This record gives sequence, structure tokens and C-alpha cells, in this order.
Amino acid sequence: MGKLYVVPTPVGNLEDITLRALRLLKEADLILAEDTRTSGVLLKHYGIHNAMLSHHKFNEHQTVDGVVQRILGGETVVLVSDAGTPGISDPGFLLVRQCVEAGVEVQCLPGATAFVPALVSSGLPDERFCFEGFLPQKKGRATRLASLQEETRTMVFYESPFRLLKTLGQFAECFGDTRFVSVSREISKVHEETIRGTLREVIAHFSETPPRGEIVIVVGGKSVKDQHPVG
Repeated sequence: MGKLYVVPTPVGNLEDITLRALRLLKEADLILAEDTRTSGVLLKHYGIHNAMLSHHKFNEHQTVDGVVQRILGGETVVLVSDAGTPGISDPGFLLVRQCVEAGVEVQCLPGATAFVPALVSSGLPDERFCFEGFLPQKKGRATRLASLQEETRTMVFYESPFRLLKTLGQFAECFGDTRFVSVSREISKVHEETIRGTLREVIAHFSETPPRGEIVIVVGGKSVKDQHPVG
């Protein structure tokens, strides 16, 4: 029987990959890639020429059974996403679950994921936090936000630059515009930037300077002071 390796890939700088990850990418019988063109850039950079197969949210239900059978037949399969750790707001969960149910060994390598550096550099408490990923775009969005109004842990969200201001505005309505927030973009890339302040201040900043690149929003939880206002 083969094995499934879940391998994180760089979210920005191509040097942010482990030696073990590179070895497994070279040795794999098959690499499952969210977008073979995107992963092809990484593989070409490191001189890796290996068989790839597209595995993304639009086809994973159709491909997962065949992949599991290949692993049961003795092949070593490596799963990567376009950037970061597969399964974290990216395809991966379905294949991992099917492998576990089939008795296939699954190993996930430690490595790059965008929210960790954003959280650590935010200046907000990070010993306890909740990762919310992408909020629902329409149905369920208001309900999800309402459920977080009493959350005391630091909250982490992913967002596109096109929806950032809308989302920050909704946070201000839900949490109050004095709640502290940190917005990181282009993590590990040349133009990496983190803007910190109250929701009011950060909304003002991005109203004047339209955001670009991948976004991670880190929002402070409801504090004891928020729960018991003075006066």
C-alpha cells in the first residue's frame, strides 16, 4: 500500500519550503495539484519533473475514488494546493477523509500557511484563537458574524482585496469600530504589509489606499472591558 502526503507549499517566497517537501515532490508517483500551472512554476524552479493531476474543488468528488485506489495499489501521492497547507481553505479534506476511511496512511508535513504569520505579527493575543477562514459571501454571512459577537478569542479571517472594505465595515457594525484589527497582505512576498489599528482607522487607511493581494484579517476578541463597560 502506498501513502498520501499532504505537503504545504510557499504562500509567497519560493524559498519557504522544506527540504523534506522537495524530496517528496521528487519521489512521488503522482502530485495532485489545485492548479497544475501554478504548481508547475514551483516545480520548475526546483528542477522537479513529475506527473501531476488536477485536484480542485470542482472535480475532487469525481477524482477522489480513483486517487485512493492508486494509493491502495502502492503509489505514493503528494497533495499540494496553489499556496499554503492543503485543507486550510483549500481542497484536501475530502481526500484525507477518504484515505483515512480506506485505511491509507496520511502524513501532513509542517509548513507554510498564511494565517500563522499574520496572527503572530498582529500584536493580538495568540495563545488562544479561532480560525474562521472565508466568511460566507451571501447566505449565512450575517448569522456567522452574529455568532461571533461574544467571542473572546482572537479571530482570524481570509478575504479577497475586492471585499476587504465591505468586510471591515461589517466587522465595525458587529464588533464596534474601536475594536483592534490587523490586516496583513502579500505575506512572504516583496510587497508584504501589515496595517494595525482600530477598525475605524484601518477602514480609513484602505479607503484611501485600495488593497491588493491576498488578505488575512486578525480581529481582537471581546475583552472583559467590552463585556462590562464602565459608566
